[in-house]
Amino acid sequence: MSDIHESIQRYEGWLRAQLGDDIIEKDLVRKRAKMAKTAFVFLRATYWRWAETILAVCPDLADAPPVLAIGDTHLENFGTWRDAEGRLVWGANDFDDAAVMPWPLDLVRLAASALLAGGESAEDICDALWDGYLAGLARPHPLILEREHRWLRREMMLPEKERADWWRKLAPGGKARKAGAAAPERFHAALAAALPVAASGSELPIFARTAGTGSLGKPRYTAQIAWLGGPVVREVKTILPSAWAVFGPGSDATIRAGTIAHAETRAVDPHYRVEDGLVVRRLSPNSRKIEVKDAGAVLMSAEMLRLMGREIATCHAGDALRRDAVRADAAQRTSGWLRGHARAAAKAVKHDYKAFA
Repeated sequence: MSDIHESIQRYEGWLRAQLGDDIIEKDLVRKRAKMAKTAFVFLRATYWRWAETILAVCPDLADAPPVLAIGDTHLENFGTWRDAEGRLVWGANDFDDAAVMPWPLDLVRLAASALLAGGESAEDICDALWDGYLAGLARPHPLILEREHRWLRREMMLPEKERADWWRKLAPGGKARKAGAAAPERFHAALAAALPVAASGSELPIFARTAGTGSLGKPRYTAQIAWLGGPVVREVKTILPSAWAVFGPGSDATIRAGTIAHAETRAVDPHYRVEDGLVVRRLSPNSRKIEVKDAGAVLMSAEMLRLMGREIATCHAGDALRRDAVRADAAQRTSGWLRGHARAAAKAVKHDYKAFA
């Protein structure tokens, strides 16, 4: 297993080769600063390292049936959006590293993230995730926050003051806006096509934006317009082949984010699409996630963890060609299989984090 510093150099070299002049070097500096904060943030920022090492840490999982998986699962990779019917939906919301891989890895990474974020009981965390996953495999369906799960709807809906703050950050001079060079033409074109009214790229008020952790370094641009009496916001960012194919044992570099996001088992945001190496999505105060620093206790509650496990299963079940093999393998596993793997994965991440920080 290579040294973490060598691994970082390899990853950043690959990123520069992929992005060329589009790379945001200042964001790579920000990323390294974030990586030094906590082991949980380090995990979030280094999916490529996970792809490099996880089958050395958990070698027995290499032979588990493959499935089109999320890849970069963690506690903060779940949020809300509005589907085509206007319903508030909760679920996984970042598929940039989706790839075909052994199905248990999404659960192991999520459980490890909970341990790294301060969870004290691997047994409680893993058992809740596993219960939810089995329920999701048996009956895969999206989580609609209209009549059920009112407690989660209350957690996800922003109070009026926070909604006002959200829009203020996107206003001219707001914290979400980043000074920088003009967006390349393909970003202009993608944003113009995503908005509800026709507009040429030169007419759009487009600004660069810094967000996320693992995606830092990749260009990201946002356009905001007024339409029918209110603001509308779209974002576009670069997407590259999954680190599983580049740094891990995967061999297929096909970008699969759009495939898993639009699986028949999910109620997707109709404004989310992946094409030509770009991800386009709607930004809204209705599309948000809970962060560990704000509500770690909520994220690590047994009820929330069960829902996360269920959502992972719902995503996996969208792979119709492989889901029967996953169900058969899951049925043969004892209830405690996840605990040891989560502990081993968290320990490996802590080792790398300490060597880096």
